[in-house]
Parts: sequence; C-alpha cells; structure tokens
Amino acid sequence: MKRTALFLTLAVMLLLAACGPAAATAPDACNAEFGCATISQGQTIKVGFAGPMTGDYSQFGIDMSNAMKLAVADFGDVQGFKVEMAIEDDGGGAEGGAAVSNKLVSDPTFVAMAGHAFSGATAAAIPIYEKAGIPMMSPSATNPDLTTTGSAVFNRNAFTDTEQGIGAAKYLYEKLGIRKLALMHDGGDYGQGLAAVVRDNFQSLGGEVVAFEAVTPGESDYSAPLAAVASAQPEALYFGGYNAEASVLVNQMGQAGLSGVVFFGGDGIYGKDFLSKVGANGEGVYSATLVPPGTDPIIKFNQVYLSTYGTEAGVLSAYTWNSYDAVGALISAIKSVAIVEGDTLYIPRGALVEAVRTMKEYQGIAGVITCQANGECNASGPVFYIVKDGDWVPAE
Repeated sequence: MKRTALFLTLAVMLLLAACGPAAATAPDACNAEFGCATISQGQTIKVGFAGPMTGDYSQFGIDMSNAMKLAVADFGDVQGFKVEMAIEDDGGGAEGGAAVSNKLVSDPTFVAMAGHAFSGATAAAIPIYEKAGIPMMSPSATNPDLTTTGSAVFNRNAFTDTEQGIGAAKYLYEKLGIRKLALMHDGGDYGQGLAAVVRDNFQSLGGEVVAFEAVTPGESDYSAPLAAVASAQPEALYFGGYNAEASVLVNQMGQAGLSGVVFFGGDGIYGKDFLSKVGANGEGVYSATLVPPGTDPIIKFNQVYLSTYGTEAGVLSAYTWNSYDAVGALISAIKSVAIVEGDTLYIPRGALVEAVRTMKEYQGIAGVITCQANGECNASGPVFYIVKDGDWVPAE
C-alpha cells in the first residue's frame, strides 16, 4: 500500500514537471552565420567605441564618447535589456585599433561598433570585426578607401575625404580666388589622403600646386618645412591632419615668412581646442566640418550636452552630433532583429550586419541616414567655417 502511494506520488511529480515551462532554447535565427549574441537577465548589450582617450588627440575621443552616452540614455532599452557603451582608448593608430578590436570581440555581449574614430585605427580593425560579424558605424573615419574593400561590416555616417577635398578645392579656387596652393600633411591615412584629394582637384580646376610637404606628428617646431613652403610663395596653405599639428603650423607661419597666406584645414582641426592654442594667430583660418544647422533637435541636444558635461557641443570636435546618431542608428538596428525568449535576449549577428547595411531613412539629429551598398550612410556634406573674433563662424 505504501509502495503504491509512493509510485503515484512520483508519477504526479513527473507529470507536473513535464507540464512546467521548458528551458529556453535559442531561436532558429541563431543557426545562421555568426550565430547570436546571448544576453541573459542582468547582463547588458555592449556597443563599442574606440578613439584616442588620452594624449594630444584625446578631445576627439572624449567628445564623441560623451555624445554616444547621451544616445544610450535616450534609446538604450531593448525589450527590457539595457545597452551599455564599451569605451576603449586606441590612441588613434593602427596598432591600437587592432588591439582594441581583438579585446572587444572576445566579449560575447559585444554586438556593434560605433567607430573607430580615426581612419588608421579603423582600417586595422575592420578585418577583425568582419571575422566576428560585428557591424560598424563610424561617425568620423573619412578615408575614402575604407568603403572600397568590399567589407560587409564597415559603415559610416560621415562624409568622405573625397567629398571634403573636392569641396575644399572648389572653395579655395572659386570662392577665395586662390591660384597658387601649397599643401602640408601629417603622413597619416586621413591627413595625407585628404591633402592629396585637395591637391588633385585644385589642379583639375586650373590651379597651381607649388608644394606638397609632410610634417612629423607630435613635434613642436615646423619652421624647416614651413620655410620650404614659403620659398614657393603660395597664396594659401592647406593642411591635412589634426589640430595639434595645425596649431603649431599656424603659430609659426608668420616667422616663416607666410604672413597673409590663407590657412585652410580639414575637419580634423575644427573645435575650440584649436582656437585656444592659436589665439589671435587663428584669425581668418578656414576649416571644413560637418556641424549641422541649428534645427530644433540640434538645439535640444546641445542644451542636454551642455547641462550634462559643462561644455558646449562641438567645442572639442566636429563629430559630436554624428556620434550621437551613429549609436542611435545601431541601437535602432539592434531593436529590429532582437528576439526575447524567456529571460534571454538573442541578437542574431548576421541579421544585425544586414540590418545596419540596409538601413533606410533613420532620422538622426544631424540628418536622415540611409546606407548605400558600400556602407556610405552620410546624412550631410561638408560645411566651411572661418575664425572671426576668436570663434568659428560659417564662412560665406
């Protein structure tokens, strides 16, 4: 009798267990290429960023990551699971880009990359993300070659150096009436590539290029290359590179015999950091940038940025707004493919790569993002600014 009761009790327990909830299983989408990122309850979805967070170019990394954190605050809830920025210092170079990307892809909760910031680091990182199935959206890596390699994962919402260089050459030749142009660059993927685009397009317009000189990044004395440029008697000097070197050049132009020569830089020199380094020497300097017009979303964002960080948006770099949009666009793509089963969120990596590449009409604060087949997703073209009375203002 007791044995019969025991068997009945065990049978009921087994039946109840069979009727209870089954263990969560991965959805079929996880059988596709690259599988799924599996986010358990209590874990966060990692979106990465890498740029120079220390050193001469740290203002870029700090500014861009600040904007990205605001995007996470605004959009970073995916069906109850939180997005977190994984911010790394790659120093802006190829070695750091490779090291950081290898570190990030080792985290199974890392699903997308808002970066890298600089073109050299980006080029080194692309093959690593390609192998891991990690989609990228860089707000600032502008070297034209980055979208010519056939990468399925690299995308950017910044204008290319080709667009910027063509625009700068036309502005110099047609707006400013320059006919003799000297060019200098920092030898990097971004700086030298941009200067070459300006050179070629200025010549095609009928202008004369009288010098094309390189400088060594990080030095404090460029009097020798400036003297070589001065001997060619240019009407304007174009620089491809960043504000650390540009500020040294501007401050030493007068002593080198280049007083009165127009200085024109790329988007890498734009920002208040440059102005603080050049003072009165900066009057009349030109820069290309992607600072958008003062629309209502931009004005609202600028107010939040100022109240959060105590400095104005765009002071540290020209990439503030594009950085916010890059993360917003990536989170939008994550939401479009995410699957929740039980207490687990699944993000099919291959589907996410495709969702980013085929993005259509994402409404960012800097413009509408639509990605082309090669990963070009830019929402706006270059805008030219000039320093007047110690501040950047739109050039006419």
